[in-house]
Amino acid sequence: MEPPGCVLASRPSGERQREWSMKAYAVSLLGWVLVPLVALAQQSAPADLNTITGITVSGGTVEINGSKKPDFNSFTMTDPPRLVIDVSGAVFQGVEAELPVANGTVTGIRTAMYGTESASIARILIGYEREVETDIQSAGNKLVVKVLGAGGGTAVAANTPPAQQQGTAEIASATNTPAGANAQDAARAAASDRDAQDKAAKAAADAARADRENQEKAAAEAAARAKEDAESERKKQEEARLASQRQDEERRASEEAAIAERKRQEEDARVAAKRAEDERRATEQAAADAKRQQAEQAQASAKNTAEERRAAAQAAAEAKRAEAQAAAQAKREQAEQARTAAADAKRQQAEEAQAAAQARREEQQQARVAAAEAKRQQAAEARERRQERTVASRESTARPSQGSAAREPRESGGGATSSRRKTMTLVGFQQQPDSSRVFVRTNEPVRYNVSDAGNQVVLELENTRVVESNNTLPLDTHFFPSAVSRVEAVPGAGHTVRVVIQLKQGVRYQTRQEGGLITLDFPRPGR
Repeated sequence: MEPPGCVLASRPSGERQREWSMKAYAVSLLGWVLVPLVALAQQSAPADLNTITGITVSGGTVEINGSKKPDFNSFTMTDPPRLVIDVSGAVFQGVEAELPVANGTVTGIRTAMYGTESASIARILIGYEREVETDIQSAGNKLVVKVLGAGGGTAVAANTPPAQQQGTAEIASATNTPAGANAQDAARAAASDRDAQDKAAKAAADAARADRENQEKAAAEAAARAKEDAESERKKQEEARLASQRQDEERRASEEAAIAERKRQEEDARVAAKRAEDERRATEQAAADAKRQQAEQAQASAKNTAEERRAAAQAAAEAKRAEAQAAAQAKREQAEQARTAAADAKRQQAEEAQAAAQARREEQQQARVAAAEAKRQQAAEARERRQERTVASRESTARPSQGSAAREPRESGGGATSSRRKTMTLVGFQQQPDSSRVFVRTNEPVRYNVSDAGNQVVLELENTRVVESNNTLPLDTHFFPSAVSRVEAVPGAGHTVRVVIQLKQGVRYQTRQEGGLITLDFPRPGR
């Protein structure tokens, strides 16, 4: 930091131009990275930073007011003439990014922020109408920039470390020092400025890159969390909907069962009440008849024979009437029982009809599923036959010309296997540190033959088919550091599957089968 009252001398013209060109490049590099941070930096000022709250211009004097004693560096630029002041550990608050002046000496002032929150740098760029010499002094919390006078030279301000304060004082008294000493001191100050600007540019670029990476990472994490939350919420809503649907179905079934049971109980109660009422009436009638008969018999015994005959006839009539009533009662009871039995039978028939309809629906569904499965199986078999015909056609076209040697199996394996036709479920390639592996997976152990000729190895699986068409797509492996450049599985003639392995160069290989997995290991070239 410059001591108060430090006066800065001008530099030689050629050296200043070279230094200014390097500094102009550093400033242009920092500008596009750092300017977007101005608005953010002016929103708040931490208590431990120097808060610049105002910049005033009076003629050729510019005053920069802060909350702490400034620690600054400065350098000049040409075309047009400008003075750049960087205040370390400082932020702007309430200061415009651009302050037009145009008072004949100062054309305008621009401000910018760069660095991080903990290492913030406030930049003030002062534009002049012409090249001038300036005097920069700090007075308390204020930084004062004065124009010493018009002329062709340009003054350069630099923040001098404590170890160089004495040299700075000597520069301040340049009027009493020879010109050669001023030039040497100016050169040292220029080198110090360049180092400071290079470090500031690198720190700004690193900070901008770190901020950008942190923002991108935070945005990606936020997007992933939002996606996870949305998926979790969707699953919860779907589970709640299904649970509500199940509850509604159970409630409706329970209500229907309760209604049916209530109707049955009401019907049973009505039938029982009617039967009890009929029995009560019959009992009362029988008791009344018996009482009346007894009275009549007692009266008849006291009368003459005629009366007795009349009483006997009346008793017979009463007895006949009682029998008729009993028969009618029995008939009514039988009719009621018949109605009850008919209702029970009708209900049972309805239940049986419903069960039969459900059974028919299930049989129809099973028939549709069986038909779809049969259709899919027929399509698979038709596709397999087409593939076999295509492979047979390819093999007939690719047969060796007359006189060429036929390829003989070099190796076979598989041992005793079942007579069922096997299915190749996967063909793949795996790069390992010292070798590469081609592996073929089947649904059960299979007999196989391995043959090679030149740069081609063929693994032939007996009594095997390929169901999934994806397993017949070629694997291009030429970009791996491996001897294998291509792997392709094709259905062969006679219910076989041929796995053709194209090599970059002929190498030894090992074949192994463990259960339904066959592996071929090829060493890396040059090992």
